[in-house]
Amino acid sequence: MGKLVFGMNISLDGYVDGLSGNFEMGPPGPKLFRYWIENVRGIAATVYGRRMYEVMRYWDDDHPEWDEPRREFGMVWRELPKWVVSRTLQSVGPNATLIAGDIETQVRELKARTEGTISVAGPELAGLMTKFGLIDQYHLLLRPFVLGQGKPFFHGARPPLRLVSSELVDDETVHLAYEPA
Repeated sequence: MGKLVFGMNISLDGYVDGLSGNFEMGPPGPKLFRYWIENVRGIAATVYGRRMYEVMRYWDDDHPEWDEPRREFGMVWRELPKWVVSRTLQSVGPNATLIAGDIETQVRELKARTEGTISVAGPELAGLMTKFGLIDQYHLLLRPFVLGQGKPFFHGARPPLRLVSSELVDDETVHLAYEPA
């Protein structure tokens, strides 16, 4: 059975970064970008909300201005099986499957038949998965910025959480992993 994990970069005041394709907290440094490459390489699948999936479609094709780490991330991302939750999309890109209708049942089935980690991408989708009791871990990559607005990491009531690990990713980013208490 798979483990559903929601993780994103987060500001000190609780907002996520990069949803628009822009990085309000600045682009990730080399160590943080390497963290995300290895994170994607290590997961079995990702469940995306529509908006986050549309932002991530940027990685579908190589771009001439990319350096080697960006080419590596793009390659790893394209190989990753993706499920996209949407009421409005009619189709999705390569290596992706559309989820519509009974989202809870479909994600429970995906979790039951998948070995390894399944990433949840997008704070609103993570809020829905939290409501269904499906998220096994929350990974916050805390960066030293105050955004003052945006999409919060947690949508709705925050579940009681228990810290399971913490580590310094680079000189300014702390990775905190929590499980529902």
